[in-house]
Amino acid sequence: MSNTKYILASYADPDDMMAGIDALQKNNIKIYDAFTPMPIHGIEDKLGVKRSRLPIVAFLFGITGTACAFSLMYYTLVYDWPMNIGGKPAFAFPDFIPIMFELTVLFASYGMGFTFFYRTHLFPGRAPRVMDFRATDDHFVLAVDAAENTDHEKIDSLFRETGAVEVKYNDRKYVSYE
Repeated sequence: MSNTKYILASYADPDDMMAGIDALQKNNIKIYDAFTPMPIHGIEDKLGVKRSRLPIVAFLFGITGTACAFSLMYYTLVYDWPMNIGGKPAFAFPDFIPIMFELTVLFASYGMGFTFFYRTHLFPGRAPRVMDFRATDDHFVLAVDAAENTDHEKIDSLFRETGAVEVKYNDRKYVSYE
């Protein structure tokens, strides 16, 4: 057990897993993560998961798109090749708005997609990293860091008392499909 990095408990029912979270937290055992095949309402609050910073990143990418659109149009239509069309000024801001909006949306959507792939390590062509294969299919898995929590027997008994179907001791962080 000295090589053990994570203690994994598989649950067949999400209510049992939520009871397992409560039991671990009452005994001051820190939970590393929970893996579920579907979203479970309220699990983020129980585990203390912080809000995502993805909206901030989306805003920054959107502002970048707006700046790029404005810069390109200003350079081409006002500075480099100004044209007098019907007596209108070269810098007619209302004409810039649709293209600035489109590039804002384009940069924000692509930026959020690339950021998501970067943060979750889901690059195309890369094998996914999972703790337990059943977590993506039909089981709910709780992971406890074995190095931080040294009383493995207590953790094992708490998992079994709360209805865990299986308790595993992992010696690696992730299992790959390869």
